[in-house]
Amino acid sequence: MIYTYLGPAGTFTEAALLQVPDARGSERVPAANVNAALEKVRQGTADAAMVPIENSVEGGVSTTLDAIAKGEALQIISEALVTITFVLAVRNNIDSLDQIRSVATHGHAWAQCRGWAEANIPQAEFIPTSSTAAGAMGLIDGESSHDAAICSPLVAQEQGLRVLREEIEDYKGAVTRFILVTRPGPIPAPTGIDKTTVILPLTEDRPGALMEILEQFVVRGVNLNRIESRPTGEGMGRYFFSVDVDGHVAQERVADALTGLHRVCPNLRFLGSYPAAAGLSSVVDAHNSDDAFAKAQSWVGGLRSRLTA
Repeated sequence: MIYTYLGPAGTFTEAALLQVPDARGSERVPAANVNAALEKVRQGTADAAMVPIENSVEGGVSTTLDAIAKGEALQIISEALVTITFVLAVRNNIDSLDQIRSVATHGHAWAQCRGWAEANIPQAEFIPTSSTAAGAMGLIDGESSHDAAICSPLVAQEQGLRVLREEIEDYKGAVTRFILVTRPGPIPAPTGIDKTTVILPLTEDRPGALMEILEQFVVRGVNLNRIESRPTGEGMGRYFFSVDVDGHVAQERVADALTGLHRVCPNLRFLGSYPAAAGLSSVVDAHNSDDAFAKAQSWVGGLRSRLTA
């Protein structure tokens, strides 16, 4: 297996990838950004890509949501959760916080440390980078001008960077969710604690359009644990919804909901059913169980068998 991930080495994304059982012994190729990682999979130069999709503080990672919703179809086969903590790494000539005039990091990392930064380095300009590790590497490559970087402790340790402050995140225990993406193929078998992700384009901007989508889940007892709207880029009022639900396509209630959604959104994109990393599962009412669906289908089948030619 060849894995790619949002690099460079030492990012939280690589930490997520290392949770994959065979990733440590396989080739791992860092990518400059999420789009580049997913394109490696689409082009066949990598077998799978690990990318961030959601953060407990900032919500969905828009770059990933957009990139996986468009272009050649991809499939999610697993997910990983990483607890996030940050350090402030500085150049060797920086001795105190008041010397810092600029700090580089990824936008999501900045959002998680903004409160600390405003209280401790209010004079510092934020410089966005493609990843937390990229900002850290800029301190030693001689080509970047920023004085400090917000990054993971692992990057700072591996690169021998000077750390001025530790645990600077505003929300202790923040978690980022990552997904492992491949080209479409076999769907992982249900575990009983699974998640299904779909992309639902809003084909028409009209009253009740979203309700028509949501009721496909409601009437079948399928729990939504994430729904986010993203612009399609095709004009004002044109959106798609990225949705995670509890359950697996092998379960009747989920399969029936997807059947209903296909009627409402024939261009929907199924991104996969896969084990849920959090190990949580919603309660399923008896009338939404596989057995209840099987009995109902059998009953209707009996009625149809009596149709005259």
